[in-house]
Amino acid sequence: MIYARAFFDLQLRFAHHVTVLSGLPLARVLLEYTNLYIRFGLGRDFDPAHPRWQEYVAGLQGTSDIPEWTYRFYVTRPGAMVAPTVVATSGCFSYARLSGERIRLHFQNAETDGRSPLALERVSQRWAELAALFEHVKRTLPQPLRVVGASWLYNLEAYRRLFPISYAASAHVTAHRFQHMPLWGQFLDRYGAIKEHMTRQFLEALERQSSVDGLGQCFPLKALSVEAPVQDFYDLYEI
Repeated sequence: MIYARAFFDLQLRFAHHVTVLSGLPLARVLLEYTNLYIRFGLGRDFDPAHPRWQEYVAGLQGTSDIPEWTYRFYVTRPGAMVAPTVVATSGCFSYARLSGERIRLHFQNAETDGRSPLALERVSQRWAELAALFEHVKRTLPQPLRVVGASWLYNLEAYRRLFPISYAASAHVTAHRFQHMPLWGQFLDRYGAIKEHMTRQFLEALERQSSVDGLGQCFPLKALSVEAPVQDFYDLYEI
């Protein structure tokens, strides 16, 4: 999916506020306080010496239109639109292997008729997808495992009700997630366009913010991390 330019413009506006409040150089702020590094397809090492990141930073010095340069850099770089590597997918859900006997759950709206994937009438379909996904986990991966997740979606009861109580109850705010989609994803709709009402709420809060330490409070929804034993999922979905 190619994300709209407005999504990048929003992050650049945020970065500008960070530079004003912190006094940090723009290049460092763009690396540490935005999702740009990942969006450019550079991985998750956040290495300021990465050649392609250095190319982007060099371009900042030679342009009078940083938003235009940023978006052009994004849409013209091979691999920038590559999705995270996953082991298996079932409907709206997929999972990836992590270190330390853990798997990470991912969500992507796979509905094709415009209906909300989290609507009450779609709960049974989501449960069926999760049951199929965790059947794959049980059949193919060594046990025991722990399931982890991180997303703004865990703020929503409509999302939490799809999972074991232990998993949803473990939700806690993870600090400094400015580089990641579990925080920035709340501003995007299913088509990669910006959500105007969420964006407006965010920018209004940002204008009132006078401290770097309070920047996380500007986001309407916080990035929440969750974790539970995989057996809790097997029990819930009767696998």
